[in-house]
Amino acid sequence: MVLAEPNHSNELLPQVREVMAQSLLGIASALSSMLQPTVSHSALVIFTEDCTGRPQKKAGLAAIIDRVTIAELDAIRDEAAGMAFVGDVVIGGAPRRVAVWAADTAAILVLVDVEEADIPKALVAQVHEVWELIALSIRQQVAAAAPSYIADSRSASRDRASLIADLTDTQATTLESLLAVLRSTSHSDVASRQRAIDIAAAAMVQLRAVSDRDRLLAEEPVHSAFERLRDDLAPLVKHGGLDVEFVPPPVEGRPLPGEVAHAARAVVRGAVLALSDSASANRVRVQWDCDGSNLLIGIRDNGAGNLVQTSPGLSQLTARVAVLDGTITVQSTAGWGSQLDIAIPLDGGSTTALPGADGLTRREREVLALLIAGKRNRAIGKELTISENTVKFHVANVLRKTGTVSRAELAALAGSGR
Repeated sequence: MVLAEPNHSNELLPQVREVMAQSLLGIASALSSMLQPTVSHSALVIFTEDCTGRPQKKAGLAAIIDRVTIAELDAIRDEAAGMAFVGDVVIGGAPRRVAVWAADTAAILVLVDVEEADIPKALVAQVHEVWELIALSIRQQVAAAAPSYIADSRSASRDRASLIADLTDTQATTLESLLAVLRSTSHSDVASRQRAIDIAAAAMVQLRAVSDRDRLLAEEPVHSAFERLRDDLAPLVKHGGLDVEFVPPPVEGRPLPGEVAHAARAVVRGAVLALSDSASANRVRVQWDCDGSNLLIGIRDNGAGNLVQTSPGLSQLTARVAVLDGTITVQSTAGWGSQLDIAIPLDGGSTTALPGADGLTRREREVLALLIAGKRNRAIGKELTISENTVKFHVANVLRKTGTVSRAELAALAGSGR
């Protein structure tokens, strides 16, 4: 592949499309493979705040990518200042030469251990164009909130809790260091006091920086999440001939985990689109509320009242809600319209109340959510970007672990367990 030559764009486009077709979990590896022949690197890191669950997407040497921190990427993004650059920075805990591109979405692409001292301007420009497209694709995938993304984001939230526990251990070590300094008889009181102040100040800066950054990436105020939904639906309201009434949640409502905010917006967008496809509906009411433990969503239209759980467009919504252990009910009254009531817990739990569900892997949970939503193997494979044979393998494992013998029995037990 010759990426630097403008007249090779016809060769480049299929490769870009292939990268964009990857799931959020595979996009870093695919992009690294695409760029490797042109810009040699030992690791690739993507940092995007669109993905609240996993803002970093990485490929390459584990010795580098396992040590990359958000604080390092923040500093790199500040240095990039919206431009592409090649230079020496600290990443993965050590100084390394990197090439960095920033997209309009504020996401950055970092190639680590680049060999080129000066990448040609034509190449820099083309990689920038490629990165803009891929960054936009990431944002769109997150906005769609596929069940596989939601499940991974929920898993990342649990991982983050573990990291916070590690940070607590670090702070405990800091306190022990302070006590050691204060108890020491080898230094004067003035020197000990200054040393204790320095240790405490450094620890407080680290703690606040990590805590603030984690909160920013992990949560979204419920009122701002709702305003983003209003913005998402603005074109449909303006040009689609649909009157949408928005009933916002209380401003003081509990912040939403990132995966819940993304899923909630995607569910409402999908529901409104499904309702707007009905020529009989011209008005929709969207209401959000929060009871402290759940995000409560109510969607009602004034259509013919013939919507059911298996109606086109609703099965995907059911799968998204199921991954987050939520519930969705549909009530329709002929001639009066349809009502969707959705409850999404703000704290993660097990995927379902099925016996043996705790032993399911992350991928098996994703397959289970789509099975419950009524998806067939081919549709599940397409959703999760895996082969149909792989789906069959996961389905067999889910049935075995839950002690069920058929998809129908599995769906029935899942429904009764909620």
